[in-house]
Amino acid sequence: MKIRKAIIPVAGMGTRFLPASKAQPKEMLAVVDKPIIQYIVEEAVASGIEEIIFVTSIGKRAIEDHFDRNFELEYRLEQKKKLKELEQIKAVGKLSKFAFVRQAKPLGDGHAVLSALPFIDVHEPVAVLFGDDIIDAKVPALRQLMDVYETYGDPVVSLHKVPKKLVSSFGVVDGKRLDKKTWEIRRFVEKPSPSQAPSDLIVIGRYILTPEVMTLLQKTKPGADGEIRLAGAFDALIAQKRALYGCVFDGVWYNCGNKLGFLKAQIELGLKHPEIGRELRRYLSQL
Repeated sequence: MKIRKAIIPVAGMGTRFLPASKAQPKEMLAVVDKPIIQYIVEEAVASGIEEIIFVTSIGKRAIEDHFDRNFELEYRLEQKKKLKELEQIKAVGKLSKFAFVRQAKPLGDGHAVLSALPFIDVHEPVAVLFGDDIIDAKVPALRQLMDVYETYGDPVVSLHKVPKKLVSSFGVVDGKRLDKKTWEIRRFVEKPSPSQAPSDLIVIGRYILTPEVMTLLQKTKPGADGEIRLAGAFDALIAQKRALYGCVFDGVWYNCGNKLGFLKAQIELGLKHPEIGRELRRYLSQL
């Protein structure tokens, strides 16, 4: 089936960005002139997604407001003849069809995905994009995953190659390479030491989930921390000898879940911005 819907979990507290995230969602922190979450939504839409389900929590109302219309702002921009800004604001709310559902408790990424089940038909595959990751790519990263899904018809996770010394902060995969960008995954290893890591390929926040994975996720029991993880459903899938694929996407990944990744996104995307790129480059050269 064609993938028409995407789930974007945004229920996290964003403690790494306190105090900036005390009164606003971390997903609404701006990278140049757009909030992080808008980059992610634009990637989904450019990949062919028609409907987006946000999984939110208390304190995330600003995300709903951002993708809704603001009639007062539109009126004021029109009155001041700021037509370019007016069209930009109007376009945000027209990017996709949006739905919002609350995650009752912070019980893990798998639980967040399950919170969106009322909006997903039982037989349809769905994309999942997490709100910490901006990926700058000529072909949207999610579209690259969808291409792998359309080839094999099985679930797909996004993979990114990192220096071996960094693998201890991520989930790492072991598997068989099928072509330049596609792997068949045999197991996951969560935060291994560099010496024990089976590869230098980590999983980041882009997935294609099939109905089979969603069924397994509903059966996944909470871990010792009380949280339900997507990785648990993937482990169950592999244990049943079912296929799971990984896509090493082409593009630059900015991990906006930490301060350094967020600053790298500001600088590198700022350098590409048509309004400020040249002046920013000149400023950086003088430091």
